[in-house]
Amino acid sequence: MSLRSVFAAIEQGEWIQIPTGWLQGRTIYGGLVAGLMMQKALSVIADPDKRLLSASVTFVGPVREDRARISAEILRQGKSVTTLEVRLWQDDAVQSILLASFGAARESTIQVQQEPVAPDYPAPAQLNYLPVHQLMPECYQQFEVCWAEGDYPCTGSQQSDFGGWCRYTPEKHANRDFTVADLVTLMDIWPPGVLPLFKTLSPASSLTWHITYVHPIRHQVHDWFKYKVITEHAADGYSTETAHLWDAENRLIAISRQTVTVFA
Repeated sequence: MSLRSVFAAIEQGEWIQIPTGWLQGRTIYGGLVAGLMMQKALSVIADPDKRLLSASVTFVGPVREDRARISAEILRQGKSVTTLEVRLWQDDAVQSILLASFGAARESTIQVQQEPVAPDYPAPAQLNYLPVHQLMPECYQQFEVCWAEGDYPCTGSQQSDFGGWCRYTPEKHANRDFTVADLVTLMDIWPPGVLPLFKTLSPASSLTWHITYVHPIRHQVHDWFKYKVITEHAADGYSTETAHLWDAENRLIAISRQTVTVFA
C-alpha cells in the first residue's frame, strides 16, 4: 500500500491499516506515525488559508503493523488560529498524540530575519548514500539519506551530531506534490544526534517531538532536503536536540526539537 493510499484512507474515516515496510525495531517508524496523525489534522482543518504553525508529538507506546484508529478533536477554532488534537489508538489504548496549531496570515509590522544559515554541502550526487543493510531498521528502505558531515551512528565517535541530504526513495514512492504530512514523515528519518557516540548498536527513540513550520513547501516528493542536527544536552539516559531542514535552494522549511531516550 502506497503512502498516498494510506493518507487517502485517513481522509475517509478513522480506521486505517498500518502499511508494511516501515518497521523501526519493534515499532512502526515514528515519522510515519507522526505523518499519519498530521494527515488527519490536515483533513480536519480543510482550510487553505490556515497553514501549519507548529505541532508537538508524544510517542506514548509502540505502534504495530495492524489496524489503528486515528481520532481528531478541534480544541479551539478562532478567527486566525485553530488548535486540534489527534490521537492514534491500538487495542483501545492511545499510542501517540499530536497537538497542532494552524493559522491564517495576519498583518503585522514585526519582521525578524535571524534564520540559521544553511550548511554548504556537496550535492547528493557527490556523496555516498547511507548504506541500507539487514541490521538497519526496515523503514530506511523508504528513503535515501546522504551523510555530508559528522560520523555515522554507532561508530564510537568523539563528536555527536551530523548533517546531510534526504528524500523519499523514487523506486518506492511515485512523484507528486509534497505535503506537510510528507514533510513530517521524511524529517524523522535522521537518527538522534547522539548516535555517533555509541560504540555498539543500542536503542534510542524519540519521546517528544516539536516541529515549527517556517516557509511553505512547494516541492515534489522526489526533491532533496538538507538537514543538520545539534545536540544541546545529554545525560541520565536522555538527550535534547535541535535540527533544521532546508530545501535545495537553502530556504528554511522546518525546525525540529526532540527529547530522546538513550539506552547506552
